Amino acid sequence: MQAVPRDYRAVADAVEADIAAGRMRPGDRLPPQRDFARAHGIANSTATRVYAELARRGLVVGEVGRGTFVRAAQDRAFGLAEPTGAPVDLELSVPTVPEQFPALADGLARMLRPDVLAASLRPLGATGTPDARAASAAALARPGWTPDPGRILFTGTGRQAIAAAFAALVPPGGRMGVEELTYPAARAIAAQRGITVVPLELDDDGLRPDAVAAAQRRGRLRAVYVQPTLHNPTSVTMPAGRRAELAELTGRLGVPIIEDAVWSHLADDSAPPLAAYAPEHTVLVESLSKRVAPGITLGFAVAPPEFADVLAGAIRSGAWTAPSFALDAAVGWIRDGTVAAVSEAKRADVRARQEVVRATLDGFRVRTAPDAAMCWWDLPDPWRADTFVAAAARRGIAITPGAAFAAGPASAPDAVRLGLASPPPDVLAAALATLAALARSGPTPDTVD
Repeated sequence: MQAVPRDYRAVADAVEADIAAGRMRPGDRLPPQRDFARAHGIANSTATRVYAELARRGLVVGEVGRGTFVRAAQDRAFGLAEPTGAPVDLELSVPTVPEQFPALADGLARMLRPDVLAASLRPLGATGTPDARAASAAALARPGWTPDPGRILFTGTGRQAIAAAFAALVPPGGRMGVEELTYPAARAIAAQRGITVVPLELDDDGLRPDAVAAAQRRGRLRAVYVQPTLHNPTSVTMPAGRRAELAELTGRLGVPIIEDAVWSHLADDSAPPLAAYAPEHTVLVESLSKRVAPGITLGFAVAPPEFADVLAGAIRSGAWTAPSFALDAAVGWIRDGTVAAVSEAKRADVRARQEVVRATLDGFRVRTAPDAAMCWWDLPDPWRADTFVAAAARRGIAITPGAAFAAGPASAPDAVRLGLASPPPDVLAAALATLAALARSGPTPDTVD
């Protein structure tokens, strides 16, 4: 039978529609191109172009010697993702402990008085209130560093604090250095603002200062965004010597630092932040969402005097000021010890979960830390990240491929990030056992179908 000429893009559109409608699911194998051509009445050369077009759109991935598969995740901003709805969600990592909710409820009771409620619903600026700044300085303090209350600004969320720092320090089109594996939401925020992201190499101690210097020689860096404590996704904590070296170098080069400290509350023996080593040119951003609960999304930005006005202006212009109710509730929880107690309970919880990781994933190349709420898993050969994520999804487990964290166009690592904090401990243990068995079995027709 003679093949009927058809535009390859129209055939690709039909396959894309099948994927979007769920008729083809992540991990499904497409037929060999010759069989595909016969089934669709097209020439073999047209089928080749269809498969190439599907790969270009990010809908499929080819495995040498194995075939072509529907990708686990098409283009989306992983850092901005909603909860997956999968039976076991290891994409998001949201630490919660049972004892936090009675404590939070007790703290809210005082706010139900009409006079307190009325005061808590007033409009606020980026600087909040003196009481809020004093309480927040105490909450953000760590050994070797306590922020000046007068330098603290407030946003509605931690992501808004990041966005405001980017807006204040990096103009559209400006170059900003980031770790080569970085928080996906930060990368998405930079793209929305037209910021050029410059990937910077990492080693076992975190961001390499020589990578910053090399990037600066290639063109001016307007800022460097870095996660020195419990880096997402690798869980590396930068040692004190590296922090001092990075602070000295960036000061000498005139490159401001944007320090994301959102996971630092889990670190038992956290070194002083970069803001302690480079107070004149570091903006530290933090949040209550991980410390307390995801619905409490108060963000903090500790700004040096040189950047305070422009950062406050960015918060106002972005409509990112903190709701006064959330700010007053947070002040109460800080003052009565709830925030400190919940943080300590979460540290104990993640340490227990890490014991499960060590027992279940022993023998694999897993990068994490005893106080981290995530782990980075370099998959064994011949697994590829997309195929492994798809196979996990078919077993009801949502995980994030390494490509979601890659800051540059280089080949995506064959690794996945596992968020450890969201499911109950017994569910986490069962999910990790399933993933370990899957990794050991290799990508066979039985494991990917």
